Amino acid sequence: MLREGEVRIPAGCAISGIIAKDGEKFNGEDIIKSISVMRDRSNGLGGGFAAYGIYPEFKDYYAFHVFYDSTKAKEDCEAYINKYFETVSMSKMPTRQMKEITDEPLIWRYFVRPLQYTLFQKQVAEDEFVFQSVMFINVNIDGAFVFSSGKDMGAFKAVGFPEDVGEYYRLEEYEGYCWTAHGRYPTNTPGWWGGAHPFAMLDCSVVHNGEISSYDANRRYIEMMGYNCTLQTDTEAITYIIDYLVRQQGMTYEDAASVMAAPFWSTIESMPKAQREKMTYLRNAFASMLITGPFSILVGFTGGLMALNDRLKLRSMVIGERKNKVYIASEEAAIRVIQPDLDNIWAPKGGEPVVIRVNGGAL
Repeated sequence: MLREGEVRIPAGCAISGIIAKDGEKFNGEDIIKSISVMRDRSNGLGGGFAAYGIYPEFKDYYAFHVFYDSTKAKEDCEAYINKYFETVSMSKMPTRQMKEITDEPLIWRYFVRPLQYTLFQKQVAEDEFVFQSVMFINVNIDGAFVFSSGKDMGAFKAVGFPEDVGEYYRLEEYEGYCWTAHGRYPTNTPGWWGGAHPFAMLDCSVVHNGEISSYDANRRYIEMMGYNCTLQTDTEAITYIIDYLVRQQGMTYEDAASVMAAPFWSTIESMPKAQREKMTYLRNAFASMLITGPFSILVGFTGGLMALNDRLKLRSMVIGERKNKVYIASEEAAIRVIQPDLDNIWAPKGGEPVVIRVNGGAL
C-alpha cells in the first residue's frame, strides 16, 4: 500500500459542464456520464449538479431547495417563508432510495415570490430581498439550509460520488439547456450535504476544482459587503464574490473574471491605453477580490456558462465544441465519453474567461 509522500495527486476534485448555445434542452444523463469518468478525482464526500431551464412551469418564481435537520427546522423555516413570500408550490424533493446515499436530511422544494407589500415596506429590489432571506435562514434558523434559490434553475447535491448523487435526485427526469457537475475531494472541511458543490446564490452557481490561498482575505472583504460565510470553504467565498460583482456592481462576467483572475501588473503595462486603464482600475478598486492559488471554476447563470482558470493555469480544464453544444471538463476523457466526434477541442489560457451565452445572450 502506498503511503503519504509516495504518491502525488496533482489535482483533486472534478468539474464538468455542458451548454446548448441554441437553448435546446436535454436531460441529465450526459452530465452524469461525463462526471462519472473522473470518479478517481472524488472520494465520495460530495457530489452535485446545477441545471438551468428545468422549471418552465414556474419560471417566474424562485425555486428554494432546502435541507432540514429536523421537523422543527422545517416548521421554523416555513413560518418565515409564509410571512414574507407567496408560495405557489411546495413538496418533498423527488429522490430515489439508494444504498450509496445515506444519512439524508429532509429535502424540500418551494416555488416562491416575495410579497409586494414586503418589498414596498422594506424598499428593496426583489432579488436583493431573496438574497437577504437566504442569508437570514442559513444563519439564524438552526437546522435549515437553503442551497438553491434561483429562477428556472436548481442545484442538487449530497454526500456521495457524483454519479450516485445524480441518480439519487433522478436527474434523468429533468431537461435543461445548461448543466454543471462536481465531484468533491474536500481538503480543509468535512464532507456534508451543504458543503458539497455547486454553491449557489440566486441564479449563479459555482463548481470549483482547486484551493485558493487568498481565502481569508477574500472572506473578510466579502463579509464587509453583507455576506455571511458560514461554511468555511473557499467555493462559498467565490460564489459570493461573483454575486457581488455581477449583481450588485453590475459587471459583466468577463469583467468579474478580470477582478478574480486579474492580469499581472507586467501584463497590464503592455496593454493598449484604454485596456490598461480599465485593468488598472479593476485591480486597484477590487484588490481584495483577487483570487490566488490554483483553481478552475465553472459559473452557471441564467442564459450562460463561464469557465475560468487561475492566472497560472495550475488546474486543468479542456473545452470541446460540437455543433450547438459546448463541453467543458477537467479531463478530455470526460468530454469524449459523451461526444467522441468534436469539431474543436482546446484548453483556455490561464486567467482568460470563456463565456458562452445562449442565443448570443438573448435568453
